[in-house]
Amino acid sequence: METINKISWEIRNDIGIITLVNPPENYLVQPEFVPIETLKKWTSYDYLKGIMICGAGKHFSGGGKLENLFKMIGDKEPISETMGKGKAVLEHLENLDIPVVAAIQGICFGGGLEIALASHIRVCSENALFAFPEINQGIIPGLGGTVRCPAKTGFPKAIKFIMSGDMINAEDAMEMRLVDFIVSKQKVFDFSFTFLQKLTRDRPLPVINAVMKALKNARSLSPEEAMKEETRMFCELALAEAKRRNGSSES
Repeated sequence: METINKISWEIRNDIGIITLVNPPENYLVQPEFVPIETLKKWTSYDYLKGIMICGAGKHFSGGGKLENLFKMIGDKEPISETMGKGKAVLEHLENLDIPVVAAIQGICFGGGLEIALASHIRVCSENALFAFPEINQGIIPGLGGTVRCPAKTGFPKAIKFIMSGDMINAEDAMEMRLVDFIVSKQKVFDFSFTFLQKLTRDRPLPVINAVMKALKNARSLSPEEAMKEETRMFCELALAEAKRRNGSSES
């Protein structure tokens, strides 16, 4: 296990686990909660089939302490660069070619919610609470929350959620499509880990990568380009599988 900036990393059965370890609320030390080069190293193992993100103890994350953020303003590094580094970390997670699951229990506020939204799948406990409280401090979400939230919930619900700064519970989050599964608080970790294992265990890594790339292409490319890429990846996989099967039958 490795630990940096109160974030730990370990690998279990081809699944990488990122744990926010700053209890009780697991506040983020800084917007770039994991140095991007460290995150790239952690996620570069060629046998990894999935990533899980969770919080130590009772909570996922309360996000960043806003008083610490305000103190950063005036430091040597402009605040725009500080926030840009944090966004680069979340973009790296979101753009991985393996599934990323956020296992959420307790509070999931601000930057913590932005981490969850950058994950591909969100599992939460029945006692989970969600909020973007930044509006109450005269700012807005700054790590992609205003982009990823409406993509999940739709524009009208995102306006109400972000503008109000109110907390919502797990059922409201499910109704808004902020989360994908609700389980008991005792089962969040195990459910998320088992879900990832079942999803990927018997799948060759090139197939997992191709599925993730194809699905991301559907969002980022034109329909025509996404279709072309789907065909290209299908043909590559089909040729490789034909060679494998023919080789097996000859032997």
